[in-house]
Amino acid sequence: MSALTPDLAIADPQPTSTLPLAPVVDGTPWFTLERGDGPLVAVALHAGHAVRAEVGDLFALSDEERRREEDAYTHVFTSIVPTRLIAHRSRFEVDLNRPLADAVYRGPVEAWGLEVWRRALPATVREGSLAIHDAFYRAAHTLLGDLAARHGRFLVLDLHSYNHRRQGPGAPPEDPLANPEINLGTATVHDDRWRPVIARLTEALRGAEYRDRRLDVRENVRFLGGYFPRWVNETFRERGCCVAIEVKKFFVDEWSGELDPLALSAVVRVLAEAVPALHELLEGG
Repeated sequence: MSALTPDLAIADPQPTSTLPLAPVVDGTPWFTLERGDGPLVAVALHAGHAVRAEVGDLFALSDEERRREEDAYTHVFTSIVPTRLIAHRSRFEVDLNRPLADAVYRGPVEAWGLEVWRRALPATVREGSLAIHDAFYRAAHTLLGDLAARHGRFLVLDLHSYNHRRQGPGAPPEDPLANPEINLGTATVHDDRWRPVIARLTEALRGAEYRDRRLDVRENVRFLGGYFPRWVNETFRERGCCVAIEVKKFFVDEWSGELDPLALSAVVRVLAEAVPALHELLEGG
């Protein structure tokens, strides 16, 4: 595998926000915010792997099991726009794409059949994790409210990746008809005035070249959009829209974690090529 190009170096951005910075716990911030111009925001809710020591001590899961369900490298996806919000905590500490009451997994039902904890989670540990959720949503509300005031309306790209080889490392991939390479989750967008924006995003992604071909981009096949896009779309309605973008893990081996840097770079270019059209449509009213 060749090295990543310099502009796609896998490193978390330094926080440069005018908003209050998130606390740093065990050497890792809860999340970082990088502010820039324009009405587009890229968010990576599940990019993180860090957990508090008191949480890590209670895991029944290995690091490898956790990483398999986390969305590694999605913080690199966020490089396509100047304003980005990146979570650094593992979804197994707190899942920012679920409502507060369900943000800390209780057991296998909430966690793809995985036994998450070695013993019952103490209330104090759970409360500490929920504080991250609360802080993240307060920061997001401030950021998005500011964007609405500055630009009139905004678009949030909620960036994820997903597994498609759940039967094991030697098993064949799941049916591609049910697993598009890019799944756009738009079921939480209920205001029809955002349909032209979604259509432009879909058109741009389908038209971009990925290694001498076009990617399979479809809407609401595997994922409809989670709690975060629903919260954005209900909170800001006509002023803001959030679309969940789930990229199938064809750029990384979901079992070994081995990255194909050229594939990752190509995915980022596909996403980036959609940005100018979206910016023009939003700024044009």
